[in-house]
Amino acid sequence: MKTVNKSFLILSLALFGSTASKAQTKVDKTNIRTLIVFFDGLRPDYITPELMPNVYLFSKKGSYGKQHHSVFPTVTRVNASSLSTGCYPGSHGLMGNTVYFPEIKETSGLNTGDAEELNKIAKATDNHLLTSVSLGEVLEQNGKSLFVFSSGSTGQALMQNHKVSGGAIINTTMILPETMKSKILGEIGTVPSGLGKHKWLTDAVIKYGLTLDGPLVSTLWYGDPDSAAHKNGIGSPEAIESIKYVDEQFGRIIKSLQLKGLDQNFNVIISSDHGFVTHIGKLGLADFLIQQGLKKDKESTEVVVAEGAVYVKDHDEKTIKNIVAALQEQNWIGGIYTKALKEGDVNGFVEGTLSFESIYWDHGRSGDVLVDMNWNDNKNDAGYAGTSFAKGVAGHGGFSPYEIHIALLANGPSFKNKFEGNLPTSNVDIIPTVLHLHNLTIPKQMDGRVMYELLTEKVSNNVPLTAKIELIKTEVKLPWGVYKLEMERSVLGKYNYPNFTRVVRVKR
Repeated sequence: MKTVNKSFLILSLALFGSTASKAQTKVDKTNIRTLIVFFDGLRPDYITPELMPNVYLFSKKGSYGKQHHSVFPTVTRVNASSLSTGCYPGSHGLMGNTVYFPEIKETSGLNTGDAEELNKIAKATDNHLLTSVSLGEVLEQNGKSLFVFSSGSTGQALMQNHKVSGGAIINTTMILPETMKSKILGEIGTVPSGLGKHKWLTDAVIKYGLTLDGPLVSTLWYGDPDSAAHKNGIGSPEAIESIKYVDEQFGRIIKSLQLKGLDQNFNVIISSDHGFVTHIGKLGLADFLIQQGLKKDKESTEVVVAEGAVYVKDHDEKTIKNIVAALQEQNWIGGIYTKALKEGDVNGFVEGTLSFESIYWDHGRSGDVLVDMNWNDNKNDAGYAGTSFAKGVAGHGGFSPYEIHIALLANGPSFKNKFEGNLPTSNVDIIPTVLHLHNLTIPKQMDGRVMYELLTEKVSNNVPLTAKIELIKTEVKLPWGVYKLEMERSVLGKYNYPNFTRVVRVKR
């Protein structure tokens, strides 16, 4: 296991705690840049002095949003798209890590982790891969640029600036525009394998992102600890090693800002795309539907499954209701969602379901049914709570609090120091806040809000100061018993933040 260099750590801690130098006090604070850092699969309980000393100390210096939310489905490309657009899937149209476009592939979904698959969607939709305007487009319209730095999948990188508007994408396996590739590889070197790719990426950020004559906004997306946890489990030696490694790279970012005298020019925001849970499931959704005679076979098109989304040919209501009824009986199935009973209703049109609208998943690209796996609070062998009945070793995508609730940290000239915010926030709120800080107009179609409570500036009295908890319930009586589904959400003025959904079955 890799250990953190102690001399580096001491220097990093000293830099975090240092006051501004004389050169920094002369900085024109209107000349602000933003760096958004996402650690893929970062659970808040990873942020400890032992595992992530640099991020931990960062959390103590600036603002900490204690009620931050991932966007459901809690998967990577959905949240990369929500980050880039300030919108939920019901607005931006990227519905899952796997999406269904029958005009491209009739029998199954497309993997959005592959940029080439995304390019197929863009071509088939007249360049409407997303149906909301993105940060890159807004910046380009204002003569500014966005640089995306990513050591994750090419699809995740592309979804942060899908039109490569006004900037660049520097991913460890894809550089766009192509004309920049030879220059970057010549200056930074070839990309190493393993965890070393995160260091290569950090080198690129330091060179091209941490400068006042570079991009106005940069995003830095580390592909770990997600990758290691998927393969080896939460709390495994490999996952712990990856957490410590990316934390060390983040420490290099802060050190570089300090040494360059730019710490008062950069707002740094940290979050993640989702949390993580241990998986114990044995059966997949498509296999179950085939077993039940509700889908002919894996290649049949009368019912197509794309992750948790079920697409029914011609939207046949009888088939939809039969599928929902079969799923409601299964203990390993959690929340089930369908189109609204009527516009604006939180109840789905199938009895015992909640609506797509209630979870911001209502779009022309939505399936007919969205299915979540059940979850509980059980701990794994390493002591990490949160277990899902999804297949695999460990992962995410569900509606448990362990996947929804993530960290939000922010530090820099625009954010309060040593402040804990207890109002609900979401990944859709990050870009509206960034645009506000740069005095750029926020597109009306963005679903997110400006997180004024974290900012140093004075705000008007019409900003809500408290949130309330709301519980939405639905149930259905079936021959075997009762299926009960409830959603808890935090309500802040006109903004609703789903916290989790829970299922209870009462057998006869």
